Amino acid sequence: MKRKLSLAALLLAAIPLAQAATDTLDEVVVTATRTEQAADESLASVTVITRQDIERLQARSLPDVLRGVAGLTLTNNGGEGKATSVFLRGTNAGHVLVLIDGIKVGSATLGTASFQDIPVAQIERIEIVRGPRSSLYGSEAIGGVIQIFTRKGGGALKPFFSIGGGSYQTYSASAGVSGGGEQGWFGLSASGLDTDGFNACNGSLGAGCFTIEPDKDGYRNLSGSLRAGYRFDSNAEVDVHALRAEGKTEFDGGFVNESESVQQILGSTLRFSPVDIWLITLTAGRSMDESDNFKDGAFRSRFDTERDTVSFQNDLSIQDGHLLTLGADYQDDRVDSTTIFAVSTRDNTGLFVQYQGDFGAHSIELSARHDNNQQFGGHDTGGVGYGYALNETTRMTASYGTAFKAPTFNQLYFPGFGSATLRPELSRSVELGVAGRIESGKWSVNAYQTNITDLIGFDASFNPVNINTARLTGVEGQMQAQLADWDIATTLTWQDPRQTSGANSGKLLNRRATEAMRVEIARQFGEVRVASSLYGEGRRYDDLANTPSKRLGGYGLLDLRAEYRLDKAWLMQGRIDNLLDKQYETAQHFNQALRAVYVTLNYQPR
Repeated sequence: MKRKLSLAALLLAAIPLAQAATDTLDEVVVTATRTEQAADESLASVTVITRQDIERLQARSLPDVLRGVAGLTLTNNGGEGKATSVFLRGTNAGHVLVLIDGIKVGSATLGTASFQDIPVAQIERIEIVRGPRSSLYGSEAIGGVIQIFTRKGGGALKPFFSIGGGSYQTYSASAGVSGGGEQGWFGLSASGLDTDGFNACNGSLGAGCFTIEPDKDGYRNLSGSLRAGYRFDSNAEVDVHALRAEGKTEFDGGFVNESESVQQILGSTLRFSPVDIWLITLTAGRSMDESDNFKDGAFRSRFDTERDTVSFQNDLSIQDGHLLTLGADYQDDRVDSTTIFAVSTRDNTGLFVQYQGDFGAHSIELSARHDNNQQFGGHDTGGVGYGYALNETTRMTASYGTAFKAPTFNQLYFPGFGSATLRPELSRSVELGVAGRIESGKWSVNAYQTNITDLIGFDASFNPVNINTARLTGVEGQMQAQLADWDIATTLTWQDPRQTSGANSGKLLNRRATEAMRVEIARQFGEVRVASSLYGEGRRYDDLANTPSKRLGGYGLLDLRAEYRLDKAWLMQGRIDNLLDKQYETAQHFNQALRAVYVTLNYQPR
C-alpha cells in the first residue's frame, strides 16, 4: 500500500507541472469561520461537495459521498444503513461536530451522528472543515466540522424526480419541486430507499457481533425535507427548514438485531442588517435522534435524545478586510429512554469572539470561546490562523487551536458502565499548509499534529476512564485539474494516530487506516460522460491493543460510472461498484458489498 501511495504522490506532483486547466469556481463557505468567505481565502483546510458532485458520483448514501475526502476515513458495520463511524484526522468518531443547516445534530447518548440515516437526496452541499473549531462551536470539534445544507430552491418553478434500482434487490426514488422567484425560495422533496442487503456479520458467540445469524440484513429509509425563505427589502431575510428521515435496519446481534430510527431537524434563521457594517444572525432549532430496538421482532429498548439550540451572532465590518464577530450559543440536551440514567438533561452556554483581518499579502484569524456546561463546568478554547500569499497563485498557512469534547450521557451515566467523574477530552493542534492554483486548477497540501489529553479509554473492567493520551500526526493533499480533456481529482491521506500513555502506549488508535487515497478520472464525449474511481486504504487494527489477529489489511476498490443525457431534462446513469469483486472489512467480522450494479433515471429541467 505504501508503494501505491508513493506512486499517487508522484502523480499529484507531476500533474501541476503539466500546467493543467479546469473550469472551477470560487466556492463560498461559511462553516470554517461562521461567516461567508471564498473557499480559497479560508485559512482552514476545507472541502466543498456540491449537489452536482453528489449527482455525478451517483451516490446512494452520505457515506458514499464522504468516502475519499482528504483526512477522512470511515468504518461501516455491514452495509447500507448499518452503523457508520467517521474519523477526521485520526480523532475519535465523537470528535467530529455535525451540523445540518446550522443546527447541531447527533445522539446525546452515543455522542455521534447517524451518517448512515441522513438522506443524500435531500442534500444541496456539504462543507468539511478539518482541524479544531471549538473556539467557534464548542464541544466535539476536535477533528473538525461537517456541515450539511439541505436543498434551498429559488428561481423559476422546477420539478424533479429520479428512480433507480440494482444489486441486493435495491430500489430508490426521489421527487420534489423548487422555486421562489428573485426574493423568495422554497424546496420540497421526498425520497425512499429499500434494499435486502447481505449478511452483515460473520461473527461468532465470542467475536464480532457475538452471534451467528447467516441471513440477509436489509435497510429501508423514508425521508422528506422542506426549506423556505424570503429576503425583504429592509435588509432582512428569514429561512426555515425541516428534515425527517425514518429508517429500519436489520443487523446481526445477540441482544438486538433490528432498529427503527428517526432523525429530525427543525430550524429557522433570521438575518438582519440595521446598518451597513452590522449583520445580526439569530438561529434556533431542535434536532432529535430516536431509536427503538428489537430482537427477532420483540421490543427490547428505546433511546430518544432531543437537542435544542439557539445562537445569536453579530458580525461587524470594522473596515474593508477587517471583520469582528461576537456571539453566544445555548444548547439543551435531554434523554428519554427505557434505560434509567442518573442524569437525563444538561445545558451548555458558550460565548465566542473572532477577528479576521487582511493586511495586503498577510491574513490573520483570532478566536476565543468560553463554555459553561452544567456537568463539567467552565472551559476555555482559542485559535489563531495566519496566511501569507507568496504570489498571486500560491499561499502558505499556519494555525494553532485548542478544543475539547464533553463526555456523553452513556460515558457518564449508563447504569453499570458510566462514570460521573469523567473529565472532558482536551486537544492542542498545530498545522502548516500550502495551496495554489494552476491555470484554473487547484491543489493543496496540509500537515498537522494534534495532542489529546484525558482521552477517554477503558479500564480492566471495560468502564470508561480518563487514562489515555494520544498524538495524531498526518499529511493530506488534494488536487483538481484537467489534462487532455480528462477531469482529474486526487486526494491523499497519511496519518499516524497513536496512543502515548497507558497500557497501549505506542499503539495505533483502532479502526483508523494509516493511509488512504482516491483518484477520480472523468471525460465528456458529447452527451455521454464516463468516470472511474480508484479508492484505497492501508492497514488498520480493530482493537486498541493492536492484536495481530485483529489486524485488517489494506484494500483497493475500482468503481465505474457512466451517464447519458437523453435530452435537456432526462438523464440515464449507471454504475458498477467494486468492479474487481474485492472482499474487505473496515471493522472486523463485518462484511462489505461485493461487485454491484445500479441504474438511475433522472428528470430535472435545466
